[in-house]
Amino acid sequence: MRYLISLAFCLFLPGLALSAPVLFPALSGDDAAPVLIVYSSLDEPLARPMILGFQKANPDVAVRYEDMLTGEIYDRIVKETDAGEKTADFAFSSAMDLQVKLSNDGYAQRSDLPMSGRWPAWANWRNTAYALTFEPAVFVYHKPSFKTEPPPATRAEFVDYLKRQGSAVFGRIGTYDIERSGVGFLFMSRDQEQFGDIWSVIQAMGAAGVKLYSTSQAIVERVADGRFVLGYNILGSYAADWASRHPDVGIVLPKDYTVVMSRIGLVPQAAASPDLGRRYLEFFMSKEGQTIMARELQIPAVSPDVAGENTANTMQEMLGGQLRPVPVSPGLMVYLDQVKRARLIARWNEMLRLH
Repeated sequence: MRYLISLAFCLFLPGLALSAPVLFPALSGDDAAPVLIVYSSLDEPLARPMILGFQKANPDVAVRYEDMLTGEIYDRIVKETDAGEKTADFAFSSAMDLQVKLSNDGYAQRSDLPMSGRWPAWANWRNTAYALTFEPAVFVYHKPSFKTEPPPATRAEFVDYLKRQGSAVFGRIGTYDIERSGVGFLFMSRDQEQFGDIWSVIQAMGAAGVKLYSTSQAIVERVADGRFVLGYNILGSYAADWASRHPDVGIVLPKDYTVVMSRIGLVPQAAASPDLGRRYLEFFMSKEGQTIMARELQIPAVSPDVAGENTANTMQEMLGGQLRPVPVSPGLMVYLDQVKRARLIARWNEMLRLH
């Protein structure tokens, strides 16, 4: 699918060293220009087109971009706010649960913007936390391993394939380690809500000697070179980047249902310059900003005003009810409860061992 193949690598990688903050001087040349402070889990080189687009529309604003891990964004905003200090003007993160927790716990402020009323209901929590991207969880497969039959297109077909192939695919299946991967845990928790028989899938993967990893790269690179035949629940934006550069990587959006995650943007309650944070969020949600994200960052856009490749509009027209976006709501915080989280992980580990 062309719209999916054009998506770019943008998954946060646990364990990477933090990058030094990058300053984008105001295009006006004014050294005393106000500075917008952004905390983000999106790599700065990928974010650059959005920042430059914002500055083109706001030449009087400099931008200080701080690229960090998702947990650190949350911890830093809470710590700075609780200490009575100022924090970022805008926070953008793929940790949907932590962003909603910031909003729910009073660490984010309302941003009533021109697009607020038209933004999809599932993507807007009380005009405080907004989903700004539309990224599916997919199956990835090694094309040469499926010359005689199509790859699985549903979870039932996935289980059937593993059982039929037996020893031929043992140790050649990969997925996220939900104890170490935030996006992996998110996808697994949604699976449990969407699919009554999900534990049969986990048990079948355990019987097939599934290998667990905390990053997409570790899985997709093994599919690309044929060490793995299948990867389960892989973030589509990352998989598509590999597929565009490695012809042996194929992608399937599961036909029974496809979970869609989003990166969430918000203006912190203790923002140093909340007006600048809202200007950046407004640009992010505008037709121009969402088009930059779809075409230049190559991450699918949410806005109902943006059509064409790499957009929620196009995916929904093609796939309809197959897509199950994760709603931006307090429901995301369920598994931040350590008891519930531990219970899900314990059952996951138990099912992987049952074979």
